[in-house]
Amino acid sequence: MTSERNSPARKVYLDHSATTPVRAEVLSVMLPFFAQAFGNASSVHRWGREARVGVETAREKVAYLLGAEPSEIVFTSGGTEADNLALRSTARLLRSKGNHIITTTVEHHAVLHTCQILEKEGYEVTYLPVDEYGMVSVESVIEAIRPETILISVMHGQNEVGTIQPVEEIGRVAKEKGILLHTDAVQSAGKVPLKVRDLGVDLMSISSHKMYGPKGIGALYVRKGIKMAPQITGGAHERGRRAGTENVAGIVGFGEACYLAERELAEESRRLTALRDRLISGILERIPDTVLNGHPSKRLPHNVNVSIKYVEGESILLNLDRMGIGASSGSACTSGSLEPSHVLLAMGVPHEVAHGSIRMTLGRMNTVEDIDYVLEVLPPIVSRLREMSPFSAPAASETSGGGRNNVQ
Repeated sequence: MTSERNSPARKVYLDHSATTPVRAEVLSVMLPFFAQAFGNASSVHRWGREARVGVETAREKVAYLLGAEPSEIVFTSGGTEADNLALRSTARLLRSKGNHIITTTVEHHAVLHTCQILEKEGYEVTYLPVDEYGMVSVESVIEAIRPETILISVMHGQNEVGTIQPVEEIGRVAKEKGILLHTDAVQSAGKVPLKVRDLGVDLMSISSHKMYGPKGIGALYVRKGIKMAPQITGGAHERGRRAGTENVAGIVGFGEACYLAERELAEESRRLTALRDRLISGILERIPDTVLNGHPSKRLPHNVNVSIKYVEGESILLNLDRMGIGASSGSACTSGSLEPSHVLLAMGVPHEVAHGSIRMTLGRMNTVEDIDYVLEVLPPIVSRLREMSPFSAPAASETSGGGRNNVQ
């Protein structure tokens, strides 16, 4: 166990895209549903009715965040299940109309792996490329559409590099062509405005634990009129769209997290953007041969992803951790992999540069002082690692300032 004398002077959590702490207000509304209002929400007695009120009140709060109707919200176990339900259900119900799906090369694995499974079942999937910022073009979507296209799935905010995709423009194309549009908005929910009518989406996945709610609960928005084929069977829960006894306490907490996020969204988004830009500019100015991954302006307000040349990202993370700073080298689901990020590779980042990428994602608890602490600690860590690295270019330590703000 680390002794107090060796403990870092400051602790700074910068991995909010992996998960967030449960807010005190959220925990407070959840607690009664563990031991007092503990009933099964499908039961007709007073305990069940009490639980049902909690579920339906939460459904209204989730709908409030998305600008949807409560009946359009289906609770799931998280964003991954929501993605799976959206793709599998839509593909199977529309099989008689076509078998073609369009997605991108930078989707979360919950979408990519599901598409790969659907390919084995006879569906055809087009994986659209992205530019150096990780952004897909609307033109490429239009060009990929076929008569047999039944679904387009493009994420809203990229989970690793933070690029915000042109979902609204794609939504207009999809509507004109009569094709369903799904978006994985797990990283965007609670960070940027996310009204389903404005975006023109038919299906949207979100997750509680990315926005200060409990783990193990998420939701899929399903536009009114779209039928769903349940992928978990065994009961008529969630209006027949997802079987299983509801996670009442989780649902209640999720609803409160959505309500708080919508109420505070504008102010918190501005605050996070200012901190994000302070961190990005500080890193690029103080650490030579560093590049920003993702779009410089069309990005999530809390996301910072940089590639630091001539060092391994994992080594940087271990040294940051010793100094009390928590960050990641990519998406939380693949952080244990030795393979470089599929997102960075799809953006054209060379393998050796992609291995030096780190992701720092900000949250409610972060302050200007936290950012300044990172900017104090990170440059000497990089300098020390470069001195030990066999891949360090002689000019690297002599270059002064100014990493580019995009990946070449």
